[in-house]
Amino acid sequence: MARAPEADALPEPDRVEGAPHPRETGVLFGQAVAEAEFLDAFRQGRLAHGWLLTGPRGVGKATLAWRIARFLLATPEDDGGLFAPSPPVSLDIPADHPVTRRVTALSEGRLFLLRRGANDRDTALSAEIRVEEVRRMKGFFQMSAADGGRRVVIVDAADEMTVAAANAILKILEEPPPRVTMLLISHQPFRLLPTIRSRCRELRLVPLGPADMAQALAATGEAADAPEALAQLSGGSVGEALRLLRLDGLALYAQVTGLMATLPRLDRPRALALAEKGAGRGGEAAFDAILRLIDLFLSRLARTGATGTPPPEAAPGEAALLRRLSPDPQAARAWAELAQTLSLRARRGRAVNLDPAALLLDMVLKIDETAGALAQR
Repeated sequence: MARAPEADALPEPDRVEGAPHPRETGVLFGQAVAEAEFLDAFRQGRLAHGWLLTGPRGVGKATLAWRIARFLLATPEDDGGLFAPSPPVSLDIPADHPVTRRVTALSEGRLFLLRRGANDRDTALSAEIRVEEVRRMKGFFQMSAADGGRRVVIVDAADEMTVAAANAILKILEEPPPRVTMLLISHQPFRLLPTIRSRCRELRLVPLGPADMAQALAATGEAADAPEALAQLSGGSVGEALRLLRLDGLALYAQVTGLMATLPRLDRPRALALAEKGAGRGGEAAFDAILRLIDLFLSRLARTGATGTPPPEAAPGEAALLRRLSPDPQAARAWAELAQTLSLRARRGRAVNLDPAALLLDMVLKIDETAGALAQR
């Protein structure tokens, strides 16, 4: 029997490979409105017990949660006296502040991080946040209350809680311990219990634009030669942009659009070359990326036909291609329906371990078939 790894040997479930952890990130780009909203509530003494940080995956929700946590734990409380501190104008806390050092090291006694832990056999991460993890907070509240001051809980991500864990969190939100602020990170808030959403104040984060994307990537040590295209393909998500950069995603999307430019007379050798790229040994990441990029291309086709205007180009010549293949709302509906159909086929194909090359080639042939039907109208 293989020896189970120590808990510390398991990867952190809330860390993006190749990027600093959000607690190690001092600057947040592109979310000044959300930061200002929280700071304004703090200054006016309207600090909610629960905050729901929402928005697409990878736009900085966790980074904001850790910034808020450091701010709350390091900022002196205003007792209304003559020598009360001036109202804060920023969430920034210096890197050499003791709270910052303790938070980075996960040794801050007034902070509780709720995230997926090890599975029952300690061999891998659990797929969900289980109720046992939530129950550990009871001990945290008892111990940290003796220290006085504020206490902070970060839930990353709330979408991953089991039903039992969600109900346990709801009970805490309904009867919050004194001086506790709970920060719930949610990529898909519609999956949460409506009662959890109603007990929290929402901070909505937005996708990053090209300038903020370039700055955020530079902060991780990555340089983006085409931040406009990368912002388009990643949906404004830094995490997705990092994944695309590691897979040379801009070149891969250019290959996808180059193939689509041959529609409705599909260039089969180019189609086979794309399919084989996602079918090689260890090509799971490339396969997933191609699936996402094809789905994205179809979405951009539908958007072009529906609005009459193509989105900003993510590959050379893409705007003219989108207009040609999707000139009107009728074409937009056809492409949108095809996107749903292909997404379902892809999920089913992966469930039965269909050959990746065959799956990709089948998808491209269906796209060619739709393009041909639209051209004959």
